[in-house]
Amino acid sequence: MKVFTIDFGAGRAALAVRVGQPGELPAALHDLGLGTPRPVVTVVGGAGGMTAADLDGLRAVMAEGVIPAIHDSGATVVDGGTDAGVMRLMGRARNGFPLVGVAAAATVTLPGGATAAAGAAPLEPHHSHFVLTPGREWGAEAPWIVDVAARVADPHPAVTVLVNGGRIAYDDAARALRAGRAVLVLAGSGRAADRIAGAREGECGNDPATRIAGSPLVHIVQISDTAAVRARLRTLLTPPS
Repeated sequence: MKVFTIDFGAGRAALAVRVGQPGELPAALHDLGLGTPRPVVTVVGGAGGMTAADLDGLRAVMAEGVIPAIHDSGATVVDGGTDAGVMRLMGRARNGFPLVGVAAAATVTLPGGATAAAGAAPLEPHHSHFVLTPGREWGAEAPWIVDVAARVADPHPAVTVLVNGGRIAYDDAARALRAGRAVLVLAGSGRAADRIAGAREGECGNDPATRIAGSPLVHIVQISDTAAVRARLRTLLTPPS
């Protein structure tokens, strides 16, 4: 296990490390310079299934709600690291905070490297750090994302923000809830997020959405209310007195 640099060109580079088992994470995070605990925001949700219009509709809530709350709390952000959907949006919006992409190594490509598997995706070039994990299928990185967030945050709060999302987003939210982590659902962002918001309002028929919506750890805020998103996320990232 050795830290290396991923050079994306145009003056952009990120530190990265490959890990093989969870027990390697503490040393890996320390070597990446992420050993000092900080609050964590984990961003999960839409990737390749999001359209350009979907992303355009999220720019205001990210710029006026999510990003300011991250800065207010001094948080580190953890996501899936690929150049698609909300991960692309987070990378383009990053302005100084640590942004850690956690991805299964065989599902992504590095600049100038060989494609490990059919359908592998490029890494998002504005991230500051990457943790590359075992796994050959999308979703294999999910438990690692939870573990990385927990280790970076402890003993500070960690919050999962769910934006849009497909099938894997339900699993990501459920994992966060099992870890005792608050989940902030951005209603109006589409797909899984909107189904969870609908289930909270009494709409039935989607079992994962209904189960998630029923948790007291789930907070639902409309993307159109950017001030409320900022205030709620900032509150969730503030340690209890």
